[in-house]
Formats: sequence, structure tokens, C-alpha cells
Amino acid sequence: MFGIPGKQAVTITPAAAAQIAKLMTKDGHQGLRIGVKKGGCAGMEYTMEYVTEVDPLDEVVEQDGARVMIAPMAQMFLFGTEIDYQVSLLESGFCFNNPNVTEACGCGESIKFEGM
Repeated sequence: MFGIPGKQAVTITPAAAAQIAKLMTKDGHQGLRIGVKKGGCAGMEYTMEYVTEVDPLDEVVEQDGARVMIAPMAQMFLFGTEIDYQVSLLESGFCFNNPNVTEACGCGESIKFEGM
């Protein structure tokens, strides 16, 4: 992992932790795995999936009953990211406040990292 000893790879807001924990309990998942893949108009996209098994190569962050796993290939792109869950009048969903992103498309679905 590209981490700093004693510092979590990502932080989870209380709203995100509550939503993740609720969905883990409801469907019997072990946690939420996040990653990145090539795609979108800016070059990369976040991936999210609830999983039934923790991969031993995942970086695991646990908080308030929520478990987030970071896929090995995404660890260097996601270090320092804050995961939030926002609810508005028209939509709700997870948001990534990622200091490593250098550019994002207008819709916010696609991101770009330095050197990519």
C-alpha cells in the first residue's frame, strides 16, 4: 500500500459509513470495494461493488460498522480520498473527494490523474 503508517488510506464521513453499514447488514456483504478503471471522457472512472469476500491484497478501512476495501491497482490513486454520501432533492449517492484528481468531466463521473 502507498500509505503512511498510522494514517488510514481513505476517510469515511459519518453519512457514508452509515449508508455502507446499512447496506452491508441488509444484504450480508463483507464490505464495499472501490477502485478505478479506464473510461469516461476524462480517462478514468471510479468503480464500486459490494463483495462477499475480502481479497487479502485489498487495503481495508473500517469505521462505525462500515468496511471499505481498496482494490490493489487503485490504492495509489485513492490515497487521501474522503468518501461521502450525499442526499439532495433529486438524487443521492456516494461522492469521492480525492486530492489526487487533476481534472474531472462536467458530469463528475470521469476523472483524470497526474501523468495519465
